[in-house]
Parts: sequence; C-alpha cells; structure tokens
Amino acid sequence: MAAPTLQQPSYLLANLKADSTTKTLLQRCQDLVKIIDEYPAKELHLIFPWLVESVFGSLDGIIAGWNLRLLHSRSNEYNIVMEFLNPSGPMMNLVYKLQAEEYKYEIPVNYLPGPVKACIQQGVLPDCPLFHNKLQFPPAGLLTLNLALNPFEFFMFNFAFCLITPKIYPPGQHGSSTDSAYFVLVDSYLKYFLPSEGSVPPSPFSDSRGSVTAPSPRSSSVSFAGYGVHSPSLLKHHIFHQPSVNADPAAQEIWRSETLLQMFVEIWLHHYSLEMYQKLQSPQVKEPFSPTEEHVLVVRLLVKHLHAFSNSLKPEQLSSSPSAHSHTQTSPLEEFKRVVVQRFVQQKLYLFLQHCFGHWPLDASFRAVLETWLSYIQPWRYTGEKTNPQQEQNRTVPDKWESFVQENLLMYTKLFQVFLNRTMRTDLVNAKNALMVFRVAKVFAQPNLAEMIQKGEQLFLEPEHVLHHRQPRGYLTPSQGGSYLSSRQRVMTDMVFKVKSHVYALEGQDCQYKQMFGAELRAAVMKLIQIIAQARHTAKRISDHSNEVAANNSFLSWFGMGSSDVNNTFPGAEPEESGECLKKTHEFLDRALENLCQIFKLNQGQLTQLISNLGSSQDDGNCKQLPDCIQGDNGLILTDLGRRQIISGLRRFEIHYQGDPELQPIRSYENALLVRLFYKISSLINDRFGGHMNALCSRPDFLGRLGRHYLSEQESTTKLKQSPMTQRTLERNRQPRLSLRLLASYRTILLLLLLYVFGALLSFGPMSSTLLILTGGFLYGLVMTLFGDKLKTH
Repeated sequence: MAAPTLQQPSYLLANLKADSTTKTLLQRCQDLVKIIDEYPAKELHLIFPWLVESVFGSLDGIIAGWNLRLLHSRSNEYNIVMEFLNPSGPMMNLVYKLQAEEYKYEIPVNYLPGPVKACIQQGVLPDCPLFHNKLQFPPAGLLTLNLALNPFEFFMFNFAFCLITPKIYPPGQHGSSTDSAYFVLVDSYLKYFLPSEGSVPPSPFSDSRGSVTAPSPRSSSVSFAGYGVHSPSLLKHHIFHQPSVNADPAAQEIWRSETLLQMFVEIWLHHYSLEMYQKLQSPQVKEPFSPTEEHVLVVRLLVKHLHAFSNSLKPEQLSSSPSAHSHTQTSPLEEFKRVVVQRFVQQKLYLFLQHCFGHWPLDASFRAVLETWLSYIQPWRYTGEKTNPQQEQNRTVPDKWESFVQENLLMYTKLFQVFLNRTMRTDLVNAKNALMVFRVAKVFAQPNLAEMIQKGEQLFLEPEHVLHHRQPRGYLTPSQGGSYLSSRQRVMTDMVFKVKSHVYALEGQDCQYKQMFGAELRAAVMKLIQIIAQARHTAKRISDHSNEVAANNSFLSWFGMGSSDVNNTFPGAEPEESGECLKKTHEFLDRALENLCQIFKLNQGQLTQLISNLGSSQDDGNCKQLPDCIQGDNGLILTDLGRRQIISGLRRFEIHYQGDPELQPIRSYENALLVRLFYKISSLINDRFGGHMNALCSRPDFLGRLGRHYLSEQESTTKLKQSPMTQRTLERNRQPRLSLRLLASYRTILLLLLLYVFGALLSFGPMSSTLLILTGGFLYGLVMTLFGDKLKTH
C-alpha cells in the first residue's frame, strides 16, 4: 500500500478518524506504521492524543478503544495489536520520536488517584516526584488544573489508566483472564523496562541537547530521594514552589524504567492514603475506589516481576554497604533494583491490600487478592533458582531474607490478623475457601519464617530504642566525633530503627501494635481452629448424607421407587459441596490445622482433645437442630450466635420450596414444552371441577382418602416450620387439585415407552396398553390408600 501523500496535519487527523470507521484494524495499523516512519514529529504531535485515546479508550470510559482487556489470543486481531504496541514496536517509536522534541500533553487532575488529587487541590505538592514540575495553572483556579506530561509519561498514564476504567463487558465475557492482550502487554513492558538481565535498550531517537530529562529531581549523593515516606523533604511543599528539574546524566539510563514503575504504582495502587483508610473504618463513609479481580491479577503480576527484578541484583552490589556503594561505579539500574520494592511499592501496596482484605466479598474471587499478598511476602520464590516441588514444600527460608521480613513486618503480622478475622466469617465447608486457609497456613509454616517474624516483633517492642522521628542516620568514626560502638550494637540499633520506621510509616505514630504471637491473637487462632473443626464435621456429614441419597436413588428410582424431589439433597448444600470437593475440603482443613499448630507451637494433645470434644457434642440430633433463633411477631429471627452457626456450617435451615408446586422452575429432567402443556390442561380441569374435588377430599370415608391420595400434596405442612416464614405463610391452606406435571418427566416418559414396548411384545395394542397402565395406576393408589399408613409406620 502506498504511503499517504503529504498533507496538512488537520487533514491527516481527519483522514485517520474517517479511516477508523471504514478500514479494518490491519489496514489502519499498516497506514499508521508508514505515517509514523515518514511524517515529521511536528505533524505526528497533533495526532498523538487522538491515537492514544483510540487505542486505550477515553479516560471517562465512553470510548472503548481497542478493548485490550477483552482481546484474547484466539482473536484474529490479537497478533496485529501486539505487534503494533510491543515495547519496540511502531507505537513506542512514535513516543520516542515525539519525546526527542519535548512535546507536552495535558491530563486533567480529576483523573489522578484520590490522594494525589486531594493534595493538589489543597495546594500541597504530592509525595510522588512523577507529578512535580508538571502542573499547569489556568486562571479558573486549582479545580481545573492539568498535568503537562511528556509523550512517554502520557502514553504510560493512558495505558495504566485503561485497567481501572469501568468497562461494560458483553454477555459471556469477563475481564479477569490472564491471556488478554492487556495482561500480556503489561508483562512485556515490565520485562523490557525493568529487565532482570542486561540493561534497558536505548531510545532510537535521542536529542543531542540532552533534553530528555528524568521525570524527578535527583541529588548526586542520594539516589531516588523524594519518594514516599522515605523522603520527607518534598512533602508538604506548596505546589507553587515546585523544584526545578536538573538533568542528571546518570539518571538518563533508567528514567523510562522509573517513570513506568511510578505510573503503574500510582494509577493501580495509590487510591488510599493512611488518613483515608482510617476514615474508611466508619460504615458511613463511601468507598472511593473498588478494585476488580482483573485489576488485582495485574497487580500480582507487577509484584512478582518486581521481586524477580530486585532479586537479580548482583551479589557484590547486594552485600556492599551504602557508604562504600557511593564511592563505587554502580550502574543506576543496579541501584534501582536495590530500593525498588521498599521505596516504590511497599506503602501503597500495604494500604491497597488492607482495603481489599476488609471490603472484598466473602467468596472465592478473594483468591486473587490472597495470592497477591502471598507473592509479596515470599520474595525468595522469585530468585530464578530452579527447585523441584518436593524441595519447595520443606524449604527453609534462608537467613538473608530476615531483613526483608523485618522491614515488611506489617505485611506479615497485620494482614495475617485481618485475614484471620475475615476467615471467621467465611464458609469453610466450601472447598475453595478451605483452600485459601490452607494456602496461608502453609506459607507461614515455612521453616524459619515464624522465627523471623517473632524477631521482628521483638525489635519493634524494644523500649530503649523508641525513635520519634523517621530520619536517616549515619554513624561517625571516632575521628569524626563518633563513639566506638561495637559493630553488633550498631547493626542492632539500625535494625530497630528500620522496623519502627516501617511500622510508624504505614500505621502512624500513634498506632497500637498487636503482636502476631501474643496472647490475644493466640486466642483468635484457637477460635479459628474450632471453626475449622466444625467445618470438617459438617463436610463429613454432608458427604455421608450425599452417599446415602446416592445409594437410595439407585437404578430402581427409574421405575418410580426413588425420589425425584430436589429437596432430598442435603439442606443448603452448594453444587460444589459434594463428592470430590468435600474430600478436598477435609484434606485442606486437616493440613491447615497441622500448619497452624506448627506456626503457633500448639500442643497436639490439647488440639486433639478439643476437636474430639467438639465432634462428640455434634451428634446427629444436634445437627438437625435449627440455628439459634428467637421468636418474633412474623416468625423466627436469627441471633448473632445463629448467624455464626450458619457461616461455620454447624447448623442450617432445611430449605423447602414454599410456593405453588406447579410453578416450580423447570428441572433438567423435565421437558419444558410438556410441563407448560400439562399445566394448562390441569389448570382447565381444576378450574372446572375444583368444587367437586374439594367436596370429595373433604369426605371422611374411603373415597375421601382415595381422593386425597390423588388430588392432595403428599408433603406435610409441618415442614414449613423448619424455616423462618411468616405466620401467614405457615397457615396457608392448599386446595385439592389435579397435577399432570409428573407426565412431563423424562423418566416417566421413558417408563411409559418401555411399558408400551413390553405391551407390544405381548401383542397388546396401544389402547389395551393404555387401559392396563391406568388400571395399574389405580390399583397402586388403592393399595397405598389402604396400607400407606402402616407402611410409613413400619
């Protein structure tokens, strides 16, 4: 295809907009590749904002763009999009081409994360240097502020924001897949700009004047100063006094890496500040932002990659001290690896996870949040070392990770406590929920991890090292006025400082720390063990009941001897709570108990006695009791104890269909057309002869009993009292009527077909077979009327 002829930029943009509605994606991408290669940056500058919006969608979600979150590898357009947007593809070449010319593109402040937007609107400089020197001051005032971003920042902002823009998914599609184009692109950008091996490839377009400056100010002596709680010097500065940007040659190597990471962290994680989270504890406060499962999965991808990126730091760089490090020739990328997790991610991820733990629905989708947390607190899993699964299970956490555990103490202790409280409100009979409990217990039971956490708590509780200010400290030699502190004492003091700084930064100076291995949490763990034991007992009871039902509904049920009533399944049982799922539940909970005993050094004898006492008290008679209720004006009302009994699976209401039996949902074993047809026929008969039926069933003699057998429901109305129904429902009186719905069952149809075939083999015609079937049915009803009560008693 020939390249478009040179024309005015306005015509170029107009033609591209027109082509977007008439040409296929492949044709549009081919045109764009040639335009990017042949047109100068001055003309490409005008189409760039439109192109970014057409790819990623508008910030308000009205324009869907290319729907990267719904585009999967099965789609024909997948490879086209991936080739166009990959880190070294045409779109990124356009970004670099514009970057060399220092163009700026505006983003409204209203689309920034809540805490950042609040700081700017209050006239305070945000803590993230990514937003420094970018503010534009229009005459309208602060509320209409815009950020002026360079092309790379503008591209990455829109790419990151694409994940949190609300989407309306077509029926049958969802956005939590990890093989979508968006998820794969995130992975590609992380590997390209944050490489575990080698360095970031240079930009193909560079300005000889060195105009491509780092997005954040730097000091030659302190690397990465000015980010988060580690750099209070930039906090609380007024936005009209933004620091000027000094081009730091050493920073040029990784400014794209730092920009990408800061943009991802700010857009995906920085939706909660410490003050905002404390306000969220009030039930009257509305949540500012609720992440989706897809969002959390992408965050987990970021966490895993950052661990791998940080762990690729060379051993000699890792072991070198900060003082020695400043005098050695260390590449900026290696220095970036040293501080990336603690300084850029920790605080915002902690608040993000804490919010998810407290507000996520109590269902299996929480697994995404859980695995994100477990990925962060296990950096040793992402060292690149290959280990077989057998070694991984009993692998001791190496001592070199002790500093990481201590500097992330709240990630282990506080989030474990929040998870514990959440688990007590979860139905552990469900295999997916039981698996989550097992996963957490297994991770914390890794050899040496509990000891590291305990040591971290001891360091925090050291009374003689209470530090009221989080400031970097240095140690002077005697010639400089210092003292001859022992190396061990100096290291211990530094460790105490780091642990306290971490806790106070994430929870505030006035936080009330609860020990993970203290008496209060130990009591909560014992309560959880009781709930786990109850869930194990309930799972076994459901499994036994299901086996009994399966044994009773054998092959004879096809001939009408078994029950087809769906209420014969265990009351309240979910589809997953049967067969193999219940076996997995029992296995997961058993192993979770073992791991909890190992973590908290629980006495196995006491635990066994506790579980056995609990099991003996929950005999079959107790299992059939209702949850704890009180009698109200309109029926039974659950108490708090009753709610806990239901959540733990200890007791349940027996659920029975209370409506018109003829209007029950059509079952999978019924023919929908016949159900509707027989309902109309029976309704006509009941409307016509309802009075006669009522008179017949009211008779006290044998004919009345026979009429009630055929025309009345067989269920006793006393079962209605097993659930908290209103008095009006309990006293409902159902009228006698004819029901033909049984004839719409595939089992009945098959049985009638077999009888007609059998009759044909005996030389009976259709009329004769029909007469014999009706006679047999009448005789069966006669026998049941005469001897039914005796058979039930027997």
